[in-house]
Amino acid sequence: MKLSKAQYDEIAQFLGHVQPTRQSLRKLKEKFPSQSQSTLLSIFSQEYQKQIKRTHAKHHTAEAIETYYQRYLNGVMKNAAAPVLLELANEVDFAPSLMARIVLERFLQEKEQTIPVTWLAFGNEIQCTWLRSQIIKFPSSKTLINSMLRDPSQIPDGVLATQVYQCTVNDCCYGPLVDCIKHAIGHEHEVLLREMLLEKNLSFIAEDQLRAKGYDKTPDFILEVPVAVEGHIIHWIESKASFGDESSHQAYLQDQFWSYWNRFGPGLVIYWYGFIEELDCHRERGILLKDCFPTDIVTLRHSMAQH
Repeated sequence: MKLSKAQYDEIAQFLGHVQPTRQSLRKLKEKFPSQSQSTLLSIFSQEYQKQIKRTHAKHHTAEAIETYYQRYLNGVMKNAAAPVLLELANEVDFAPSLMARIVLERFLQEKEQTIPVTWLAFGNEIQCTWLRSQIIKFPSSKTLINSMLRDPSQIPDGVLATQVYQCTVNDCCYGPLVDCIKHAIGHEHEVLLREMLLEKNLSFIAEDQLRAKGYDKTPDFILEVPVAVEGHIIHWIESKASFGDESSHQAYLQDQFWSYWNRFGPGLVIYWYGFIEELDCHRERGILLKDCFPTDIVTLRHSMAQH
C-alpha cells in the first residue's frame, strides 16, 4: 500500500502522542481504518524505534543505570511477583527489553564484584578462580547477555529471570521475540518472491548462491535474463518486509541499493507493507519501487513474440 507523504505524516503524528503498547496499536487501527493493518504495524514499529534511538543516550548514563537498578531492587524487595521492570520501562517511556538489558548488565557487574570476594573468604583457591573467570565474562560478553535475554532461565537469579521474561513477552517492538518474528516474516516474503519468480519461469540467482561466489553486498535475487517492468529494465529484485519510510529508505539506498545498482545495474525493490510514494523518484536512474510483485513483467521472449 502506497501512502502520500501527507498521509504518512498524519499517522506518524498520531503515534507521537501515544505509548507504544498493544492498546495504542488498536487505537491506531481505529483511527485509520482504511489502511492495511500490516502497514500500520510496520509504521508503528519504525516510529517507536526512531523515538527510542532519540532518547537512547539519556537512559544509558551512569546515573540513570544506577537509578533503574536501585528502583528494581527496591521494587522486588517489596513485591517480587509484581512486574517491576515492565512498569519501570513504561513509566520512563523506554522499551521493556532494553530496560531488561540495562538491569541485567548492572546485576552481572555487581556479581562480578561481590561473589569472588565471598568465595575468597570461604571457598578454596581453585573454585574461586573458576568462578571469577565465569562471572567476569558476563558484563563484557554481549553474546552471553543476548543468550540470557533469549533464555532467561540462564540468569542466575530467579526473580530477575522472571522480570526479564515479562519484559520480553510484553515488548512489541524490541527484544529477542520480536527479532525472531521479524526474521521469520522477512524469510517468508523471500520465499514468496522466489515462488512468484518460478511461477513466471524467470531464471535467477539467489542471495545465498551469490555469497558463495564471494559477493558481499547482494540483492535477494539477480535475474539471469533482465525483464522490463513499467518500461524500466530490471536486473535484480530486493524484498523488504517492511514499510518504506524516508529514513529507512535513505539508509537502504546508501547501504544497499546504490551498491547493487553499481554492480548489477538497475533493479526493483518490493516494500511488501507499502512505502511513501514520493520516494519512488529514482526510476530514471535505475531503482524502481513497488508494494507487490509486478503483474506486467515483459520478458525478452515475450517481447520477441510480439515483434
